[in-house]
Amino acid sequence: MKLIVGLGNPGVEYAWTRHNAGWLMVDSFVSRLGLSEPQAKFKGAFWGPVLHNGEKISLLKPYTYMNLSGLSVAEAVRYQNIEPSEVLVIYDDAALPFGRVRIREKGSAGGQKGMMSILGALKTLEIPRLRIGVGEPQGPINMADWVLGRIPPGQKELWCKLEDVAWEALNIWLKYDIQKAMSTINGLRLDDQEKA
Repeated sequence: MKLIVGLGNPGVEYAWTRHNAGWLMVDSFVSRLGLSEPQAKFKGAFWGPVLHNGEKISLLKPYTYMNLSGLSVAEAVRYQNIEPSEVLVIYDDAALPFGRVRIREKGSAGGQKGMMSILGALKTLEIPRLRIGVGEPQGPINMADWVLGRIPPGQKELWCKLEDVAWEALNIWLKYDIQKAMSTINGLRLDDQEKA
């Protein structure tokens, strides 16, 4: 059993903001899996479990707001009786340029408050994560305003390519393991996809 968690904030004012990259990816996965409306469970929107790529998976979008994501994830992990290593958390990362996707087996939160909450709630750093690059602030703008800003139209047009890369990362992780996903996905750029 695997749990895929997309981080974001509820409310129309946060739709298509950089900080909702995790939610956007889960929405894309739900669509690709042909799933219907979610259940209201674990303080969020919950789908599954469903069988995909030889593995039972569930998907979760916490409704707790970003900084309290751990409350939702910890409930789901306890209920499904899974290990933290069987959770894949997807979130935005301003340290990565837009168009980059990185998957990691474990580590610190790197300043991302949602991931920090999850690490604290599960009491381990050994939680796989898929980081979606949203780039650093351009000009005199603070980080909070940047990540809560909307994804600009030019980048929105390329978003489907990022979804393709994230989907590939998920499938490699499910079919093989985190190491194979890391060696295949890390370092890919959108322009690599365009050349392929």
